[in-house]
Amino acid sequence: MQHIRFPVMEVKEAYDVEHMRSTQSIQHELWPLDEIDPKKAKFPCCLVWTPLPIVSWLAPFIGHVGICREDGTILDFAGSNFVNADDFAFGAVARYLQLDRTQCCFATNLGGHTCKSGYKHAEFGTAITWDDALQSSSRYFEHKTYNLFTCNCHSFVANCLNRIFYGGSMSWNMINVAGLVLLKGQWVDAMSVLRSFLPFLLVLSLGVFMVGWPFLAALLSFSLLLLVWFLLGSYCFKTLLEC
Repeated sequence: MQHIRFPVMEVKEAYDVEHMRSTQSIQHELWPLDEIDPKKAKFPCCLVWTPLPIVSWLAPFIGHVGICREDGTILDFAGSNFVNADDFAFGAVARYLQLDRTQCCFATNLGGHTCKSGYKHAEFGTAITWDDALQSSSRYFEHKTYNLFTCNCHSFVANCLNRIFYGGSMSWNMINVAGLVLLKGQWVDAMSVLRSFLPFLLVLSLGVFMVGWPFLAALLSFSLLLLVWFLLGSYCFKTLLEC
């Protein structure tokens, strides 16, 4: 029985052609998005962020995040068994970052994957469109208990990004989601900057005035402990933050 061998170059060329067709097909199906409109709270395909009461007063790098549908509607994991829609918890959006849908992997079946980890992606859960991914993650988190330290709004956004294999990665977690918004996001307006940092500056000033510099040391220790907790949970002891 003879084994048929295909030249390596021909196989590679066939794969490249098929990959190009899949990519072109996906790009063709991505209809244009509406303009971002902060006044109407519409942020198509964006990550959005707002400060948390009390928590952000002590650690301004911590806030509440959500992810938006293609029509701009905000979705956020706002409490146990509850994914909020079009009513962003804890106030108006302060920062946002629009994501590029061409960096996603949308597949109707295993053979339709445009990413390099088709089997792993399929096992986790895939989506055929941006909104389909958000809907699947929303259904999943409607059965989850909210916990600020283990299963929160960042977990929900990370699940959405892993489901679409955004940026060629399935390693999204609380840390890199927060970093993405804080480092690359843009402010809605000057008032957003003010309401994000003014409470922290007031608490800091009042604490130093009344208690002295030990208050500053305590505040820095609190922020450091939070950061260490999320870093260890995200990269060293992942079962701690499984959601």
